[in-house]
Amino acid sequence: MPSQHPAETGHGHVVKSYVTRTYSGLPRYLVLNSGRFLGPRWWHTRRFTRHLIDDAAAITDEELAALLAHEWRSRLTAAWLIGVDRRERFRSRVGDLLLASEVGHSGSAYCFALARFGTHADAEILTAYLDRYLPRTDLHYDQPAALGALLRLDARLGTQHADRFTEHDGLWDNWAKGVAGFGDPSHAPAEQRRRADLQCDFANGWTRP
Repeated sequence: MPSQHPAETGHGHVVKSYVTRTYSGLPRYLVLNSGRFLGPRWWHTRRFTRHLIDDAAAITDEELAALLAHEWRSRLTAAWLIGVDRRERFRSRVGDLLLASEVGHSGSAYCFALARFGTHADAEILTAYLDRYLPRTDLHYDQPAALGALLRLDARLGTQHADRFTEHDGLWDNWAKGVAGFGDPSHAPAEQRRRADLQCDFANGWTRP
């Protein structure tokens, strides 16, 4: 599906309201992409977070759909808002966008949303993504975020979907060797799980469990 600017669908205000709103000169999408709000040292964390929670509750489904039909900045922001508010009715759309991987940067936000939904259906989407993209050792997309989200869901659901990916010399090891060289600690499965936990625990701490 070709991306459309929200203005083309009569929702030109949503980008300004939800995507490019600034904090100390930084637009929201950039703060979300960097993750700086996940740590207490950023001075604007509390204000940023409160606005994020409020906007996740206030934005309409129609506005979210318009953002998801636009470019990566809007899609990333929409996925975070969807995940924070746990709007599971967007599961299919988020899953389709993740599997298609049409644009960069937004995929990690889709993984966050699926981890927040926290069901077997979300684990199946993440498993399908890893089945498709881990064999592609030439592509560094959102494999780390997908694995981290799946590991979190396995722990939550009592499943073992990630086991076959993380076995010694399995798909994960081969992909990590291809994109980063063997032994890079930033690509350890435990590190991916830690990042997924950090994001979801942040959202849990500010919203209903």
